[in-house]
Amino acid sequence: MQIAERVQWIQQQTQFGELSEAAVRAIAQQVREIRLPENHRLALEDTEPKALYILKSGRLERYRTRPDSVADTVSLLPGSVLYLKELLLETPAEHTVITLSDCEIWTVPREAFRDLVAQFPELNRTVSRQLADEVTELSSQLVFEQERQAALRPYLVPKVRRGIVGASRYAVRLRQEIKKAAGDRRPVLIFGEPGLGKDNAAALIHFGSGDRKQPMIKLNGDMLQPSGADLFGRVNGKPGLLSWLGNGTLLINNVQDVPKALQPRLAELLETGTYRPVAREGDPEPEPRQSGARMIFTSERSLPELDRLVGHAIKVPPLRVRKADLETQVNYYISLYCSSRGLARPTLAPEALRRLQGYDFPGNLTELEGMVGRAIIQSSGAPVLTEEVFWATGSKTRRFRVNLLNAYPKLRQFLRSPWWPDRINYGFTVWFFPLVIAVLWLGPQTRDQNFALNFFWAWWWPLVLIGFPFVGRLWCAVCPFMIYGEISQKVSTSVLGRKLLPWSRPEAEKWGGWFLFGLFALILLWEELWHLENTAYLSACLLLLITAGAVIFSFLFERRFWCRYLCPIGGMNGLFAKLSMIELRAQQGICSASCTTYQCYKGGPQKGEGQETGGCPIYSHPAQLQDNRDCVLCMTCLKACPHRSVELNLRPPGIELWTTHKPTRPEVCLLFLLAGAVVLHRLPTILTLLGFGDSDLLATLLQYDAAPLGPFALHAGLAAIALVLPGAIALLCHSLIERITPKPKPFIELAYGYLPLVLGCNLAHYLHLGLTEAGRIVPVTLATFGLSSAGMPVIVAHPAVIAFLQGVTLLSTLTLSVFLTQKIARQPLQNLLPQHVGLGAIALLVWWSVVGQR
Repeated sequence: MQIAERVQWIQQQTQFGELSEAAVRAIAQQVREIRLPENHRLALEDTEPKALYILKSGRLERYRTRPDSVADTVSLLPGSVLYLKELLLETPAEHTVITLSDCEIWTVPREAFRDLVAQFPELNRTVSRQLADEVTELSSQLVFEQERQAALRPYLVPKVRRGIVGASRYAVRLRQEIKKAAGDRRPVLIFGEPGLGKDNAAALIHFGSGDRKQPMIKLNGDMLQPSGADLFGRVNGKPGLLSWLGNGTLLINNVQDVPKALQPRLAELLETGTYRPVAREGDPEPEPRQSGARMIFTSERSLPELDRLVGHAIKVPPLRVRKADLETQVNYYISLYCSSRGLARPTLAPEALRRLQGYDFPGNLTELEGMVGRAIIQSSGAPVLTEEVFWATGSKTRRFRVNLLNAYPKLRQFLRSPWWPDRINYGFTVWFFPLVIAVLWLGPQTRDQNFALNFFWAWWWPLVLIGFPFVGRLWCAVCPFMIYGEISQKVSTSVLGRKLLPWSRPEAEKWGGWFLFGLFALILLWEELWHLENTAYLSACLLLLITAGAVIFSFLFERRFWCRYLCPIGGMNGLFAKLSMIELRAQQGICSASCTTYQCYKGGPQKGEGQETGGCPIYSHPAQLQDNRDCVLCMTCLKACPHRSVELNLRPPGIELWTTHKPTRPEVCLLFLLAGAVVLHRLPTILTLLGFGDSDLLATLLQYDAAPLGPFALHAGLAAIALVLPGAIALLCHSLIERITPKPKPFIELAYGYLPLVLGCNLAHYLHLGLTEAGRIVPVTLATFGLSSAGMPVIVAHPAVIAFLQGVTLLSTLTLSVFLTQKIARQPLQNLLPQHVGLGAIALLVWWSVVGQR
């Protein structure tokens, strides 16, 4: 090519067209033509360029590598001038240049070009203008980017919160669908129940796609303007978010809540990829504008009107069908929570996992994450998270409750005061109980001459039984057994310097119920075979035996381990407390949202109106309580709570038995043991009614002191039969239910339908003692100390009144048992007829032996 042709081409095709002809000619004279093949590197970034390059023909690519992102590449066309700025400023090359095809390149060696710069200063002015234009362009871009960031910042999704955890088929399929959606830019609809992290799935799609460097914004459907002005902008006015977003991703969360007036415009955007800014009323319809945004929607249900418009419809499965992933998900949340706060990571107990697997999680992943966080806080650094620290934020039913603490502020004041129960326990019970034991041990040995024996059998038993439907397990709050247990704990820790052992919950849950059942059975046999009701020192031995258990286990273990798992009286109290018309619970929303210390469970210093406490003595959090069995009404949680979350509710009696109740086998066995106890107590009467009234056998059975071993063994055998008789009747009736009902409820669940009748049978038995001997307390007290009781008042009910009250008790509790059985089973009456017959048989047996003989 001639010099004149080169000059003409340089002037027309390159940025040197503004130079003087002399300068251009000088450049043309220094040009050297070279040809390079495809994929040849012309120069390397961060090195000094060897020449000035002008692309005559072919295609080049310029790129700059970045350590934190993909290289920034630019394609170059003929006429491009390379490394002009670097040669003039004597700086290293900013970019690497390679050939994309066979190229013809004109080069001006570095030294020759520097001579040209010295000869023609206008070359420097050209670069200065180029730099000024670049600065202006960059400044304009910066202003635009600042305005863009300000507009998008409130809605930006900065990153993915988490991946899809788990290896179940549901998790694998969800990951595959997300990966598929990330492979193109078609619209996506993600639907599923609340709390599943659908917006996080949308973020996984965006940040896993080629658009990851573009912004992603999230808008809630119910917050969009019906006109669409915030999304589409206004004509000759404020731009909309779509305009600022460019080629980014728009996520509309809960698209089912989008205003109806806006839905057609969204459909147009999906179908055509265009939108129209909002015009003023009366103005002509504006021209459509093209949108480069990727559209993703989330919804709580499938939307047929969108299914035809989206390229991908992804259903996120609820957590209740992904129980195989539950352990992995829990451990993931444990790891996240502990690492963010610098805590040691606890492990998950097997029984806790089983409890979680038995829960349906209506709030899905959001609920599970909150549950794990509360569990870690509540466990107070324990190495293992047990089932007690996992509780849901909502119960199955909270209807028909009246909070007595709000209705009666003075009741709240009393229960928060030192009087309940500490001053009662340590001001009265702590010395009255030893007095009762001493009188039982040293005083007269029959009930008609020993006020302690009269108090125990004629006062305490009937009153406790009457109290169960009204105050539940209240007796345990003032129980003397655990008062001395707490004293032994103070000796163990303060005097001996021991550290109390933590509870071994799995073993206690597995065997504790059977232990107290066996102990209660032995007590009942002991009571029958040795006539404890009328032998004072043996009654004292019984009380001392239970006290010894409380003292020993309290000396070894923290809090009330004996009371929670092993005490036979506590087991009976917990069973009958299910029928109570009051319950202690907490407002779960307040506990989950406001509480961060869980001092009602763990104990701690005073906080706000919350008092300093040692925490729940039986390790129950009031917000997780679903069973009155696990609350002794000590009101420690009420005193500790600074948020007024704890409630003492009036409720339908026994409502938990058909709503939140979880049956256990040891408890069912205890239930029928207590039913058998009534038959056992009435054994002499039953034997008389069966024709042994005048025989020597009956006398032998009832006079053990003069009886040889053989008759004692027969007595013990008859006592054992009496104890198992009600349970045998119930099992026989349930076997008939299984024959006539297609899908019967398990026996372990239906057995609780007998609970009101069992309480009524025990009360009917002890009403006789209460109404004939409780009113003799004054003369019996005088007789205890050898004083004359002549002329002292005696209050005794008429036998007809006693029989009437016993009959009413049996009939009313029988009716309640039938009602409760129907509520638990939720089946037609005819399907449960055998159990109702069994209830009637047990009631008739007790009526026959108790009421019929008055």
